[in-house]
Amino acid sequence: MTNEENMNKKYVMVRTYAMGVFAGTLEPESTETCKVLTNARRIWHWSGAASLSQLATDGTSDPENCKFPCEVARVELTSPQGFEVLDVTPTARKSIAEVEIWAK
Repeated sequence: MTNEENMNKKYVMVRTYAMGVFAGTLEPESTETCKVLTNARRIWHWSGAASLSQLATDGTSDPENCKFPCEVARVELTSPQGFEVLDVTPTARKSIAEVEIWAK
């Protein structure tokens, strides 16, 4: 898949009950009980946005204090309790991508 094709797919944030928050490309095989993301980063800790809604809309104004580990090629998120799925704007997507990889 080309970078341009990937940019045309829906980039989202998904919050699950037990697995936390991830930002990535929503794949078509996603269902009501399983969301499949590619090129996904866990949103472990964020700063510079009051909520996930603001992070998905505006990005972070404080990237130095965000903790986003490395991107994974693919993740399957399951949650019998359901999901919160937020569309991510191009501005916020760029902001998330620019946060340095957090590693301990």
